[in-house]
Amino acid sequence: MPHVRRTSMNLDLELVAEAKSELGTEGTTETVHAALRDVVRRARIERLLAIRFEEYAGEEAFEKARQEMWGE
Repeated sequence: MPHVRRTSMNLDLELVAEAKSELGTEGTTETVHAALRDVVRRARIERLLAIRFEEYAGEEAFEKARQEMWGE
C-alpha cells in the first residue's frame, strides 16, 4: 500500500463494529480504509452531479437529487 503510516487513534468500537458489518470488512484498518474510500467516492460523485445538474437543471434540482441519493 503506497504512502502508509502507522498511527494511533481513539475509535468508537461500537461504530467500528457497525461499519464492519455495513462494509463487509474484517479488521479495523480495512474498515477505516473502506470508509475513507467511500467518503472520497461520494464526494467525487457529488461534484460530477453538481456539474451536470447545474448545467442542465439548476442548483435546486441538484440539491433535491443529492438529498434523494444520500437519504438526507
